[in-house]
Amino acid sequence: MTLVFLYGSNNAADESYAPFHVATPTKLRTMDLKKWAGRDGYLAVHGNKNMTLRCRRCALVTSSSHVLGTGAGPEIDGTECVIRMNDAPTLGFEADVGNQTSLRVVAHSSVFRVARRVNELLHRADGDPMVVFWGPPNKMGRDSKGTLFRLIQKVGATHRNLSCFSIAPSKMRRFDALFQRETGRDRQKSHSWLSTGWFTMVIAIETCDHIKVYGMVPPNHCGKKGGARKMPYHYYPPRGPDECLTYLQHEGGRRGNHHRFITEKQVFARWARRYNISFVHPSWPP
Repeated sequence: MTLVFLYGSNNAADESYAPFHVATPTKLRTMDLKKWAGRDGYLAVHGNKNMTLRCRRCALVTSSSHVLGTGAGPEIDGTECVIRMNDAPTLGFEADVGNQTSLRVVAHSSVFRVARRVNELLHRADGDPMVVFWGPPNKMGRDSKGTLFRLIQKVGATHRNLSCFSIAPSKMRRFDALFQRETGRDRQKSHSWLSTGWFTMVIAIETCDHIKVYGMVPPNHCGKKGGARKMPYHYYPPRGPDECLTYLQHEGGRRGNHHRFITEKQVFARWARRYNISFVHPSWPP
């Protein structure tokens, strides 16, 4: 089964992300991510489908250029479920990233790119693939009249074997609350955007008993003495700027909205032991 999730950047200017108060901090402190919001947090875009994917072992393949040259493709394809992000391709990169896809998590900013390449991105999908889209509910929700939701509906109607879901507004707010609980930062006050990686990791924890992450660097990678080796942000064109330069610029940004990639990885490191997560290419301990 292949699953695709759509999500959008949490822009503070979006009406649906007006400031809110994080309620019941005591409950948040004891929250188990395996149970934290239930499957009602995912809304079927087309038809009467449910988000039912469950896997013992998952390969979470990042979009980082660190996966290039690893030869990890056969190992990834041998995993029960394979999770990918946005429009990261497999064609031409099979030796390093494999060609199977069970779940794809997609940001609202990537919807148009994914919609143009659905057949290519899911050309070796297992069974009935799934896609989860995340984004501002006023653009992505069922009641939305916007172009993005209509496009997602068209994708779901055209590809009947594809199960498309959007993340419910209530669960989007819980992703914000989770960020504050784990980092001490109010997402809006700190001008932080949650990354696709944040959504994907949490969804993987909900779905998988064991997660093996390919291509994600540890939180201290960009602060190494002598500096980290320059690596493009993506393994596929356009490859983008240097990965560490991007991470450091976003982490230290105070004006405008920024992803906090390093902060998120610090959280992932804490989650690794509790939720049975391992990291390879590069390998790093929890």
